[in-house]
Amino acid sequence: MSDTSPADREREAQARRLVPRSVAMIMDGNGRWAQQRGLPRVAGHRAGAIAVDRVTEAAARLGIESLTLYAFSTENWQRPAHEVETLWKLLVRDLKRRGPKLLKQGIRLTTIGRRDRMPAAAVSEIDRVQRETAGGTKMQLCLALDYGGWWDLTEMAERVRRGERDGTLPPGPLTPESLERLLPSAIVPPVDLLIRTGGEARISNYLPWQLAYAELVFLPVLWPDFDDDGLTTACREFSHRRRRFGRVDEQAEAELRTPEPLVAAIEPAPRRRGLAALLRSKR
Repeated sequence: MSDTSPADREREAQARRLVPRSVAMIMDGNGRWAQQRGLPRVAGHRAGAIAVDRVTEAAARLGIESLTLYAFSTENWQRPAHEVETLWKLLVRDLKRRGPKLLKQGIRLTTIGRRDRMPAAAVSEIDRVQRETAGGTKMQLCLALDYGGWWDLTEMAERVRRGERDGTLPPGPLTPESLERLLPSAIVPPVDLLIRTGGEARISNYLPWQLAYAELVFLPVLWPDFDDDGLTTACREFSHRRRRFGRVDEQAEAELRTPEPLVAAIEPAPRRRGLAALLRSKR
């Protein structure tokens, strides 16, 4: 029999309800991080990959069920060709390295976005890691790759039109639920919390459907410096928000809980000494 008292169990349940189930992140600031240190932009992307590992592990420990990362947008193709090529090569390298960790941690990898423009090596590596981690139940890690919200909604509308034309669209009126099932990004649940690093305050064509009722947290920290403490801070801010969903304060009052248990939910992040020097050595 457990020694935990009913009051302790209730406090634990309340703390768990403070944690957002679905979190999306815009990982902004890699290039500026590198420039501030006199490093090439690719060094910032390498450092950003380390932050992805750190935040993924922290999110899983917190009990977040779905973590969606804006890894490459449809607009990112406008960057210099050599940087775009490097980003895809880094993705392949990081997936090779990250795959065994995800499998061990019970985290399943999924992706959203266009596939027709991705390098073949990236598609192959994504498919491999998705197959290997498909049984993970602890958390979904979704990478938004060659993804844009306008593309997402346009493709949904095109699926409606095709369904009407070929008779595969179920009869009856269209509803938010039926449209949501037609989204290419339907695998991403409604987002509770959006975190954007880098100091900008916009959603940049990211998950327009899922962000309809998300709480938005914009942080000045550059993505390579974002860590466990940053995630805890954002979750604490989330726990202070009054999520009414159209209701009045009295109806939402029962969902308000004290955020302090979140502070102890993540172990302190280890000090990252000499990261810039390490990246400089790889130039």
